[in-house]
Amino acid sequence: MPLLEIENLSVSFRTPRGIVRAVDSVSFSLEPGRCLGIVGESGSGKSQTMLGLLGLLPSNGMVSGSALFNGEQMVGMPRSRLDQLRGSALALIFQDSITGLTPHMRIGDQLAEVLQVHSGLSRRAAWAEAAQLLEIVQISEPERRLKQYPHELSGGMRQRVMIAMALLCKPALLIADEPTTALDVTVQASILRAFAKLKQHTDTAIILITHDLGVVAGLCDEVAVMYAGRLVERAPAQALFSDPKHPYTRGLLACMPRPDTDPLDELPVIAGQPPDLGALPAGCAFSPRCPQAGPVCADTPPALRQSPARAVACHAAEPA
Repeated sequence: MPLLEIENLSVSFRTPRGIVRAVDSVSFSLEPGRCLGIVGESGSGKSQTMLGLLGLLPSNGMVSGSALFNGEQMVGMPRSRLDQLRGSALALIFQDSITGLTPHMRIGDQLAEVLQVHSGLSRRAAWAEAAQLLEIVQISEPERRLKQYPHELSGGMRQRVMIAMALLCKPALLIADEPTTALDVTVQASILRAFAKLKQHTDTAIILITHDLGVVAGLCDEVAVMYAGRLVERAPAQALFSDPKHPYTRGLLACMPRPDTDPLDELPVIAGQPPDLGALPAGCAFSPRCPQAGPVCADTPPALRQSPARAVACHAAEPA
């Protein structure tokens, strides 16, 4: 049975220009012990999908649709119940580590608070557990780091503290928003190994939001590609990398640096800019940038054609 079932989830914002839809009818499911990668350019709706799911939208945000977590409806869930789930069964690693930590609290107090509230540990036991987690995420001298404040740590260390905080209660679902952006490649590799062990040994499901397709290839079982708030392709990771169906997916893969290319060669780019969500084209949102666009693409939004193995929203794509 799926741990998470999202159906027609939409996120909109009230703005001076009117209602802007940042996420448009996104649907997917995720089983325990599986990892889903969500990729796309900035502004494609990746993070807003998860913030809408967790009830973390600003006051002008609205969410609709269905999101079942372990059979419980998350959309419209009371704040008290959300507070019980967030941090224990559900954990989120924010992209910006400095805003995810309380500046006037020591690192140890912030980590211990999670275990004291959700696991009932004493302060001493919680600090000891926190020190072990800091070692796992490769922070040296954990006892000393626990007594420091966020501003005393580097950006990479703060990000590793955020990862440790998310792993403290061994959540059923871990949502990681660009978790390795500020880390060097060796620490990044150790964090990804920790994620892999987590889903393998504890059946934790992981949603990984990232721009790094190399990270996706190494960790994810399935990949969802978003553009202009919509899901344009979803497939098992191996199938998506070996045989992408959507022109946008092919463009993203072509932009990846490869070890066998001449370092003096220019990297390919996707022509144009992402669309204004407040003034989307009448047809396919990607059509102004698409090398395969035809007359129908400018007039008619493509439906997401689904099969048991994959889904694609493109008039020019082969049948799924």
